[in-house]
Amino acid sequence: MPAQPAQPLIYEMRHGHAPVRDGELHYLQLGEQGSPILLVHGFPETGRVFERLMPHLAAVHRVFAVDLRGFGQSSKAQPEHGSARAAEDLHAFINHLGLGPVHLLAQDISGTAAFRLAVGHPKSVRSVAAIETGLPGFGLEMLADVGKGGAWYIGVLATEGAAEAFFRGRERELILDFILPAATARMEAIPTGTLDAIVADYTRPGGWSGARALYASMLREGPEVLPLAAERPLTLPVLTIDRHGSDFTLKSFGAAHAGGVRHATVDDVGHYIALEAPDRLADILLSFTAAVDAEMSD
Repeated sequence: MPAQPAQPLIYEMRHGHAPVRDGELHYLQLGEQGSPILLVHGFPETGRVFERLMPHLAAVHRVFAVDLRGFGQSSKAQPEHGSARAAEDLHAFINHLGLGPVHLLAQDISGTAAFRLAVGHPKSVRSVAAIETGLPGFGLEMLADVGKGGAWYIGVLATEGAAEAFFRGRERELILDFILPAATARMEAIPTGTLDAIVADYTRPGGWSGARALYASMLREGPEVLPLAAERPLTLPVLTIDRHGSDFTLKSFGAAHAGGVRHATVDDVGHYIALEAPDRLADILLSFTAAVDAEMSD
């Protein structure tokens, strides 16, 4: 088990911007030593969703939480900027800060970008932790099938200009009154300040552009991701994490791995585990990264 203090160590959270192709990524940084871990958010999120998780991890890691292109305070995404561009942005980010190889954590819609980064630039990634996510071609795109219980708003987000037309000025109602309550078990566990900050990020110019690009990419890239996983399956250590009673992430990433993945579940949470249970998530992650680091040092 990794050595952990009784309470998370307190460090100064730093903000930064890293140049990537035709733009820059905003990020948060915490921790001064240990192997680097890069946290990648989903929707409706930004890097701010990891603010309570980061102090736990910073006890033994250098921790970075990034805003993907088109999210938060990063550069606006263009319609063609899907998961492949997100993966290249993350690779540029890692190179710019000299971090590689990193422990990579991805949740929700960022799972495909993490997969592409890991298979496309294996020297930059030492492990992958996939949380409540999946891959196109392995069932992820079915989340947009309203007739089978999918989310109606994915189609809206994937349509160019639709989010700005229908959601602009209604960000708080959509995120706080509809999406998050429907997908969390304990909405009261999420600090109001974190929720306010996330909503504010989506009100920024271009605040919907990242979601538009990634969801549109998700709906079209199954025929590309499926053969990619067959030709170049993951071989590095992978941890899949699902809420109790679900194995969606396990099935997707397990099918895309050449060996076997490690799997964990978290009780009494919904889809957004990092927001609802950062302490329990940290325990799982720290055990995994400690084992990987020990294996790499042998």
